[in-house]
Amino acid sequence: MARTKTFDEASASRLARETFHDHGYAATSVQQLTAATGLSRSSLYDTFGDKHGLFLRSFAQYCEDNADVIEDELAGDQGGARERLQRHLRTKIDGPSSQRGCLLAKATAELGATDDDVAKTSTEFYTRYERALAACVRDAQAAGDVRDDLDAMAIAAMLLSLLRGIETLNRAGYPTTSLAFAVDTTMTMLAPAT
Repeated sequence: MARTKTFDEASASRLARETFHDHGYAATSVQQLTAATGLSRSSLYDTFGDKHGLFLRSFAQYCEDNADVIEDELAGDQGGARERLQRHLRTKIDGPSSQRGCLLAKATAELGATDDDVAKTSTEFYTRYERALAACVRDAQAAGDVRDDLDAMAIAAMLLSLLRGIETLNRAGYPTTSLAFAVDTTMTMLAPAT
């Protein structure tokens, strides 16, 4: 007779995600995962297959959750589209997760070139992110707050590159004043001619 699961898989996945986020994939042991989730080794393996299966589940949910938040932030009704863009860029400098870094960036750097599943999930996330940025740019262009002679998708690609650079430099201890200057300069360059 099969045993009934007495734990919530989504909760276990979230707890594991925090451990992977703190230590990286390779440096996270199964012992750390069982301690973090409260699962026995057998429950972990029965439910997720192995450490890699648990990581993929945790990573996919992290990407989904973050894409949802980003889409909401950029499409929200807090101020105009230009203000939403600038606020989004600035939160990557001094927001609550700015020093911890992004699990997506960490996982992509560690596994993206060797793990097709991680690469696929990362690409799907970045595609959603770029589309959300482009939609916000188009809204700002329609309001006359961003240059309309530039392609919205091209601007979105530039902003996504800037965001990833901000994260890397921020984690390396680069001065936040310089990062803020980069954001402000980018927004100035996107402003329509007066």
